[in-house]
Amino acid sequence: MSGLAVTWWGHSTTTVELGATRVLTDPVFVDRFVHLRRHATSPTDEATAADLVLVSHLHMDHFHLPSLRRLAAGTPVVVPAGSRDLLARTGLDVLEASPGDRLTVAGVRVEVSAADHPATRHRWSRKAAQPVGFRVEGAGRSLWFPGDTGPATDVSDVRPVDLALVPVGGWGPTLGDDHVGPADAADLVRRVGARWAVPVHWGTFWPLGMGRVAPGVRRQLFETPGERFLDAVDEDEVRGVLAEHGRRIALDR
Repeated sequence: MSGLAVTWWGHSTTTVELGATRVLTDPVFVDRFVHLRRHATSPTDEATAADLVLVSHLHMDHFHLPSLRRLAAGTPVVVPAGSRDLLARTGLDVLEASPGDRLTVAGVRVEVSAADHPATRHRWSRKAAQPVGFRVEGAGRSLWFPGDTGPATDVSDVRPVDLALVPVGGWGPTLGDDHVGPADAADLVRRVGARWAVPVHWGTFWPLGMGRVAPGVRRQLFETPGERFLDAVDEDEVRGVLAEHGRRIALDR
């Protein structure tokens, strides 16, 4: 059995090492876009090195075109079905996937499931694609990355994994029914079954000026979700790991 390691670059961007294969999720490398500013360590150039990239849905804080254009030409990128055209002329090897699909890419096996989340690129866009999550297995190791999803997510077909990367927070004044908070995220991980769980989608981006307007909301949705997720996890079933931005964590122990 080969090694397993994870580096959280912020938001939902992670690099997971399944043996020698580097799997990159929802890459966002910039410090600011639209009204959001990064309140964390910026990703290094190392974040752009990937053997496989997984993009869960069309929202611009996940399907971020400037960041995806920084990837090496020929890198395989799995995106929701119907969104290949967004990456036209990038030189990337773009593969579309729908819930239920099973792919073998970059030497690993990818199982695609549906996520409970809005399908459009943004509120006023007609561009839409079914959001997805991924279970990836390779080198005797496995990970589950559900993308953004709500508590109604059906995880009955997701087999247990070594590592779950689960969203626990947000970047605005409300979380909404199409995201999970720390308690619901802990329940999803319990239902899937994971040896380790790393909370993502928190503590990275926050709207400009909103910290002064709504400090209590910022604490609830931005500053504390990771710790509250660890409190909600049953350590008899899964070990919660609070990652630091940009720090590689080996999970072989």
